[in-house]
Amino acid sequence: MLLKWFISNGSIKDDALSGVTVALALVPEAVAFAFIADIPPVIGLYGAFMMGLITAVFGGRPGMISGATGALAVVMFDFLPIAKEMGPDGLENPHLHYLFLILITMGLMQILFGALKLGKLVRLIPHPVMIGFVNGLAIVICTAQFTMFKNPDDSWFEGQKMMTMLGLVALTMIIMWGLPKLTKKIPAGLVAIATVTALVYFGGIETDNVLSFLQSKGDDKATMAANLPVFEIPFYGYFNHIMNPESIFFILKWATILAAIGLIESLMTLQLVDEITETKGSGNKESFGQGLANIINGFFGGMGGCAMIGQAMINVSSGGRGRLSGIVASLGLLSFILWLSDLIEIIPIAALVGVMFMVVIGTFAWKSFKTIFVVPKTDAFVIILVTAVTVWQDLAVAVVSGIIVSALMFAWENAKRIRARKSVKKDGTKVYEIWGPLFFGSITAFNEKFDVHNDPEKVEIDFMESKVSDHSGIEALEAIVKKYKTAEKSIKLTHLSQDCKNILLKANTSFSNVIENNIDDPRYFVVSDVNANEI
Repeated sequence: MLLKWFISNGSIKDDALSGVTVALALVPEAVAFAFIADIPPVIGLYGAFMMGLITAVFGGRPGMISGATGALAVVMFDFLPIAKEMGPDGLENPHLHYLFLILITMGLMQILFGALKLGKLVRLIPHPVMIGFVNGLAIVICTAQFTMFKNPDDSWFEGQKMMTMLGLVALTMIIMWGLPKLTKKIPAGLVAIATVTALVYFGGIETDNVLSFLQSKGDDKATMAANLPVFEIPFYGYFNHIMNPESIFFILKWATILAAIGLIESLMTLQLVDEITETKGSGNKESFGQGLANIINGFFGGMGGCAMIGQAMINVSSGGRGRLSGIVASLGLLSFILWLSDLIEIIPIAALVGVMFMVVIGTFAWKSFKTIFVVPKTDAFVIILVTAVTVWQDLAVAVVSGIIVSALMFAWENAKRIRARKSVKKDGTKVYEIWGPLFFGSITAFNEKFDVHNDPEKVEIDFMESKVSDHSGIEALEAIVKKYKTAEKSIKLTHLSQDCKNILLKANTSFSNVIENNIDDPRYFVVSDVNANEI
């Protein structure tokens, strides 16, 4: 029974082989993302291992891979320098303690999100926002790589050093681009890194590698060698330092941003894997799994993270469908940390930069250059807005801004669609046939349709082709009825839906004399109210 749960829709063979492939591909990205965040690579590797293992067991989407990601790394790069200045004095690496405490807080927020069953909110993210999200993410990851072309004093490489760096980056990218055209059975990123590393190591080429880059940060004894993660409470013995408004606000602010970005990327990836595998994952369970994994990262010194779109696609395309694939990938990564650290240390920085540039190319939605000239101008604006805000601020602010702007534009467009066709019956009654939704955005245009003072003694407002959508619409109806009554004229509201009638009568019982019941009143259903055979 337990084995069946781990395998889910896959098989032991497919999940195991796919997991090994993913483990090999996780190493360079985990190290590269750690460099983006400017933290020791082993923290990135720890983070990828713990994120992958915990979400594989407790997450809501079998076959989806989680680990250290660029989306979170670029945010960490923003706040870690600030955290380093916040102290406290006497505590080694205070910025890492802030990072781990932020991860714990982030995890609690994500668990709460899942407990409140808010996973379905991802449906509210419009497609233009998603395009802008991935484009902005790609640009931020790309610009973060430029620091790898600089000396410790922040000056750019010059001469032979720059040419060597560019050449090795180009070689890495060419291998990653060309190898999949020959075979997809071997991870292209792994082959590219192995080839460039061998060329540099055996060819005697002088260029920075992972070890020299680590030591250039000021620690001549820095190394990739590591044991199993060790439990540690952030700020242990220094709790008084963080018990102040400034530190609490700092932690809550960045935890909220990381939690939002992690959930957005994870739930979007979950939707993508659902579509490819034609199965259904649980957004709420995935939120819980992501939160639990980030809490454990905070206590065991990992980088934290979320779902990885690229690695999830590698796993699914390699045949990984069950939880076993994610477990094998995580345990494989752990073996690299414990026993193969010497090999990781000699990897040229240029190879990791090349891998990240290919991640950028694969992440960016290149079709958006064509899309913005085809889709409505409002959608094109949202794509550009979200991309720009992602680069200017961060991914969470960008996505929220995009959703708000999309909603406002949707409301604006619908507000312009309300119409009133006017006619006069044989008995002299003037009829206003309303077309389009009546809601907060359209009430101004709605009110402008009526000529209370010049209308005849009898007036009807026909809602057969309209629907009162919110409280603002109800208020608008109350106001127009009051105007006609003040002018001592008779008014009737016809063809209102039953829910509108109920709300109006609850708001004002005098509406019973205004609302006219018709046999052909409109009725509105949700899908669950209709028999599936009738759809």
